[in-house]
Amino acid sequence: MTASGRPRVAVVGMGTVGSQAMWRLAARGAEVVGFDRFAPGHDRSGAGGDTRIFRFAASEGAEYVPLLRHADALWRQLERESGRQLRDLTGCLLVGQAEDPTLPQSGADLEELSAGKVAARFPGYRLAPDERAVFDRGGGCIHAPLAVVAAALRAEQLGARLHRYTTVTEVRACDDGVDIVTDGGVQRFDRAVVAAGAWVGQLFPELGLPVDVRRNLSFWHPWQPPVRDAAALPALIRASSPGFYGVPSPDGLTMKLGLTAELHRSVDDPNRLDRAVAPEELDDFRRVIRAHLPGLHEEPTRLGAYMEAYSADRHPLVGSMSGVPNVVFLAAFSGHGFKISPAIGDAAADLALTDGTALPVAFLAADRSMAC
Repeated sequence: MTASGRPRVAVVGMGTVGSQAMWRLAARGAEVVGFDRFAPGHDRSGAGGDTRIFRFAASEGAEYVPLLRHADALWRQLERESGRQLRDLTGCLLVGQAEDPTLPQSGADLEELSAGKVAARFPGYRLAPDERAVFDRGGGCIHAPLAVVAAALRAEQLGARLHRYTTVTEVRACDDGVDIVTDGGVQRFDRAVVAAGAWVGQLFPELGLPVDVRRNLSFWHPWQPPVRDAAALPALIRASSPGFYGVPSPDGLTMKLGLTAELHRSVDDPNRLDRAVAPEELDDFRRVIRAHLPGLHEEPTRLGAYMEAYSADRHPLVGSMSGVPNVVFLAAFSGHGFKISPAIGDAAADLALTDGTALPVAFLAADRSMAC
């Protein structure tokens, strides 16, 4: 505790959720110090690749809906406070087999569309005859690196201090605080929020966290011809095999494509991510375009390799871990954490300052990963 009586909290990792946790902690008046081996908005891990999908249709489970509603309100608040537009809400299509139980049902903000209706309304997209889609009117895309930067800068405006290009080599937790070790020395804090992404296993090797780090590819393919009506370009997620997602660029010139986690390679060491893309790695993307995205050119104008961390059950790990006092873990968001990141940051602030939260994150309890 500082002389002013404010709790002193470290945030390790200032990326997708770490930047949001800093913002929410600083908004509560905590003394917040953030650490990152790069800088907020970098492209070395989960926040790279320009855009992420926002949607209310929670195919991951109904438990996410309250978090999505809370995140939506905080996204709007961050836009007001930062003066930046962080989302383009032009809708999101979720596609799956007609009988797929994970495909959300129609509701107030959802509209069910047949394959024929999708072709007529969104001619750049093609469904198989036995597929259906749900159009989420409130969905769209998040400008991912910009959102991370906006949250981190807002935290600084509220008094947080950020240590950019500073690698944390060790987190030592004890009953009366947490020591953060860097090449520059050791700093003591009352609490720490660890949002280290792909590096969480290296910080806590003794825990043997069941976190699988994977290399995911993003390819940007141009439309032929360019589509300049943003309303005609909703984001797209296809649950049927082969699973993929697509996020149109704001200028209508390209679409970012990514494949589901099963098609990603495992990463043994996040410090040695292979960022080179072999020509044969284009093949799966070409097949997707031929079958489902007839308006796209098969050859990309841009490509990139990034990292994501996955849990065994594909749900994030949020909260404390046995034997690691005074530390809140935010880990393994499994490819669907960006849209709820403000809500997770808010929950992390609660947990770090009060040991509890009214937000419904109990089903994401980090300790569950060690129970099996």
